Amino acid sequence: MVKVFGTFCSLQGESTHAGRPCFFIRLSGCNLRCTYCDTRGAWEGGADRSIEGLVREASESGFPLIELTGGEPLIQDGAAELLHGLEGIEGVRVLIETNGTQDISVVPDGVIAVMDVKCPSSGQQEWFDEANIGRLRPHDEVKFVISCRDDYQWAREFIISHDLTKKCNAVLLSAVHGVPGAAALADWILEDRMNVRFQLQLHKAIGHQ
Repeated sequence: MVKVFGTFCSLQGESTHAGRPCFFIRLSGCNLRCTYCDTRGAWEGGADRSIEGLVREASESGFPLIELTGGEPLIQDGAAELLHGLEGIEGVRVLIETNGTQDISVVPDGVIAVMDVKCPSSGQQEWFDEANIGRLRPHDEVKFVISCRDDYQWAREFIISHDLTKKCNAVLLSAVHGVPGAAALADWILEDRMNVRFQLQLHKAIGHQ
């Protein structure tokens, strides 16, 4: 069993799969309180759901992309079992979005981990588990949410010092939706010739969850 805040269909908003139709399972609970969080409702509450029922619902959705998200899904004991069940659905790609504070080695080999590294403006950067850098697989992705120049400079140094672009499939720099400066972030990336992928938070731009 896992505690679920909700399931829904939308377009994938971030990651290299941005723009693709996706079936989402949002688990309840989070161990962080980021200043710009857009899913505060998922911090508490939710309903107990069986692993089998969720896998069946995901399979019946007919979507080729499935994401487990939160909150922070990996704080729930049943998350790894759910991921194993989801990756067993024929013809689908499974993602998990995680905040970088939990051990990602529990993520099955066939699942893509999209791991956040929290920047200073989040107020939560101190909780990142640096051991997760060594746990990244070639198909995983790392995401930094950027709201200001200081965030960008901090992320740039982190990426360089950890040689991060060689440790995963993609490093994503995502501009906080509604914060002026997305164009500036694009300029900074170009000026520094960073080997990263610029993103807007697409799901917010279209008014989806």
